[in-house]
Amino acid sequence: MKKIKYIKIIMLFFLTMPIFAESMLEKPYHHTDENTFRNPKGSPELSPDKKFSFFTFQKEKRKIEVNIPEKHAVDKNKVLENIKKLEKDDYIVWIGHATFLIKLGSTTIITDPYFSKNAGPLIFGPKRYVKPAITLNDIPETNLFLLTHNHYDHLDYRTVKNFPHKSSKVLTPLKLSKYFTENGFNDVEEMNWYQKKRVNDLIITMLPAIHWSKRTPMDKNKTLWGSFLIEYKGMKLFFSCDTGYGNIYKELGEKFGPIDLVFINIGAYDFRPMFEKSIYHTTPEEALNIAQDLKSKKVLGMHWGTVLLSLEDPFEPPIRFKNAAGEYGFGKNDAILLKIGESKILSDLLEN
Repeated sequence: MKKIKYIKIIMLFFLTMPIFAESMLEKPYHHTDENTFRNPKGSPELSPDKKFSFFTFQKEKRKIEVNIPEKHAVDKNKVLENIKKLEKDDYIVWIGHATFLIKLGSTTIITDPYFSKNAGPLIFGPKRYVKPAITLNDIPETNLFLLTHNHYDHLDYRTVKNFPHKSSKVLTPLKLSKYFTENGFNDVEEMNWYQKKRVNDLIITMLPAIHWSKRTPMDKNKTLWGSFLIEYKGMKLFFSCDTGYGNIYKELGEKFGPIDLVFINIGAYDFRPMFEKSIYHTTPEEALNIAQDLKSKKVLGMHWGTVLLSLEDPFEPPIRFKNAAGEYGFGKNDAILLKIGESKILSDLLEN
């Protein structure tokens, strides 16, 4: 009997050991005691005397004229023709805002697909002034859906609900899987910062960003946000979540660089007169600085030219981005701008 008793005690010890071990582990800095998330240690913080005013924002936004350049977007039929033509190549296509098709080998990725007319619930929120390059039903079959965070211009509920390829694997930051599992996706995984997943012949790592999350007045920072490092055949692509500039990027550059291509936000930064600039969206110059910190060979500007989210002239970001490239060590062809709907063979993009 004593022998059986000792065996039970030993078994109980081994069964409960993981629980004790987990409780002894230090909670990651970005997980708070209030079950919310925060930015990496040392990230910029909003000054308490700077307040966003919806009424001031709307008043200032009405002053902005959106003059869309003639060649800002590629004709839809041409976009579809090019996608078909490149189906055997590795390529990228800018659908608009932060939405890209990225084909790598047997995997076709879609990022933050936003196809709705407005970035908000129902009929509310900023209206897009340029249509997506193709319609939702025109999307070629995808294998992987990458979501960076829950803001309406990235987690577009209507797009998720009506997405035509629900067999796609979905990778999201923590606490965001419900939007997909409730809408017919059955291969959904949440990721914490620094977690890795293998998808076909890709290795995907979720990495930090300096941003925030919120969809209602009650859920601020209750879901995580993050960027994706995509490794494929010795190449590294860094798909950035919306982000501000911070020292975390020097750390990421040391640990994960050099990067071949960074996709990064260059618009939605000016909120004067409420405050000088957003700490959660880089200016074009800060975007280049992040790419420099990541030791990236190329940097592609996104998150501009689609929907009015801030108060700068909507076509100022690409001009500043190109003009400042040299200051951050990038050559003429290293700071990349695409037309909406433009496609590029990845090897050509990286070699030029």
